Amino acid sequence: MADVLKSTAAKPLVFMLCLAPMLLLVWNALYGDLGANPVETITHETGEWGLRFLLITLAISPLRQWFGLAVLMRFRRMLGLTVFFYACCHFMIWLIADHSLNFTDMVEDIIDRPFIALGFSSLVLLIPLAITSNQASVRRLGRHWKKLHQLTEGVTRIANYMEEILRMVKTDQERTQEARAHYKMEEEQSE
Repeated sequence: MADVLKSTAAKPLVFMLCLAPMLLLVWNALYGDLGANPVETITHETGEWGLRFLLITLAISPLRQWFGLAVLMRFRRMLGLTVFFYACCHFMIWLIADHSLNFTDMVEDIIDRPFIALGFSSLVLLIPLAITSNQASVRRLGRHWKKLHQLTEGVTRIANYMEEILRMVKTDQERTQEARAHYKMEEEQSE
């Protein structure tokens, strides 16, 4: 396994795998396969893939230690930048496609759905990580680089809170829909 991961083809292959979800979204957009609300679908997909890649990136260090696969470290920077890419896409879709850069709409959306502020906080924390992910920054920052990159843990916590809030909101919406359907059915039966 280590030999495969050390090959010259491994990095381009991992890069293509990182882009695969975005390429699939573009394909589905071109062929109209994004469902009834394409903006919502793209927003959710980019956010979920950003979170998935964040978890994959964080899993590299434990996997390296448990299985002695130091070669995995050569993919961590690319995976971390993939997290930033999907987070930026997620934000830009919300900003441009969902709200057309309308500041008033954005503020109302943040008030109605406070988890959006958590997502923006995650993006802000990812910016210095992406900027300092190059080798020159590692040398320039020295031992401080590692402390800076511990922000990833904060991003993960925020993302987990967001996921939990979204799950609770979805559950509440489903309960509300069920209650409305039940009420409507009782109304129809009483007539």
